[in-house]
This record gives sequence, C-alpha cells and structure tokens, in this order.
Amino acid sequence: MGLGQRTERANGLIVAIDGPSGAGKSTITRRLAERFSYVYIDTGAMYRTLALAVSRAGVSGDDDNRVIEICRGAKLSYSGANGLPRITLDNEDVADLIRTPEISLLTSKIASKKAVRELLLHKQREMGKEGGVILEGRDIGTVVFPDADVKFFLSASAEERGRRRYLELKAKGVPVDLENTVAEVLARDRQDESRDHAPLKQAEDAMAIDSTSLSIDEVVAVMAGVIEKRLAQALPSSCGGND
Repeated sequence: MGLGQRTERANGLIVAIDGPSGAGKSTITRRLAERFSYVYIDTGAMYRTLALAVSRAGVSGDDDNRVIEICRGAKLSYSGANGLPRITLDNEDVADLIRTPEISLLTSKIASKKAVRELLLHKQREMGKEGGVILEGRDIGTVVFPDADVKFFLSASAEERGRRRYLELKAKGVPVDLENTVAEVLARDRQDESRDHAPLKQAEDAMAIDSTSLSIDEVVAVMAGVIEKRLAQALPSSCGGND
C-alpha cells in the first residue's frame, strides 16, 4: 500500500500526504521535505490564503460569485524549497495570519467551491509535475496527483487532533477552549468529507497511518522508510546485460 506505478520524473518522486485537520500533516511533510531535499507544497495554506483574502474583503463564504471573483483576483505566491514554505498575498507574507480558527472554518467553505478548487488545481499540478515534491492536503492522492508515486493518508482521533490544535493556538497566545476546539475540528471534518467537489477521502492505494498514539518522529520514520523503498525501486539497475 502507498506505492504507485513506477514513473520517470525529472526531479524525483511525487509524494502525496492527505488527511483531516490536526493529523500532523504540516509538521511531518516539512520534516520529510527537509530529509529528502524535496519541495514542500502545503495546498491547505493556499486555500487558507484565499480564505484570508475573502475575509479581508468582508465577504461571506456563502456568496459564491463574490468569493470566486476575489479568489481569481488574489495575488497568491507560494514557494517551498527544502521544506521551507513561504506564502504571500498581495506580496505580504501571511503565514502567521492564516491559522486562526475563523480562517480554518472559512477555508472549508471556500474549498467546497468547484471554481476555487479548479483555480488552485492547475497551479498545484504545475508546481509538482516534474517530481521532487511532497504535497499535503485533502485530495492530493485522489484528484491533484492520482498517479503520485507514494501516497499516505494520515489521521488521528478527533479528540487528539483537537488537543493538538488547542496546544498550538495556546502557544501562540490565541485565547482558546479545548472543548470548542474539538468541536471545530469535528465541524471541519463534516464540511471536508461532505462537499461535492473533491471531498476528503483516502485514496484506494494510499497507506493509512493513525498518528493518535504516535510521535512525530515515529510517523516520519515510517513514511521515510516507504519513500526510500520507492526511491530504490526507481533507480536504474546497476547490472549490465549478460556478457
């Protein structure tokens, strides 16, 4: 499970990591990108940035026409060499502004719109088509790169994901309540899993990993082992023909 068909790409493998909010995708994807010197593509950050643009415009996430208009006009830029992502909106670094609970819930509404997903789908495919990338999101292995060389689906219990999110926000000085944070995680799950376009689901050929009781290091070790195995398969044989 998790190993796709052998492909020849210019810069290496395409690795897809999907899963719900709070499963640890961002930290783990960043660590793996650093380890393999791959480009880290956080597709969720792209949707969050568009949600921030909509929020700043004072537009409701239910106003389809205005949301799509704003998203099409937003100047979004993303780079992620060697696990060091940088995302800007209108030339402003917004990495620290797109992780609030309000933006998280608005992101689910924005991401449910077909036109918005198609807008970012093209960008994501262009960024990753030559390989040497690790992408994280909700639909990487099912929609963005269904032919990815390695696919993972990372999950954890809602309670654990809510706890992690609570601690993350608390460390940033954001006033949060654990019970409300778990409820927000569950609400985000429902939105992501029930949307009509590219809902959150595990690809049939993805390797499932439940991180509820695993440390970041343990998950990274498991995934790195799978990636290394796939890289070994992709190497040309060092043996010549029969003499």
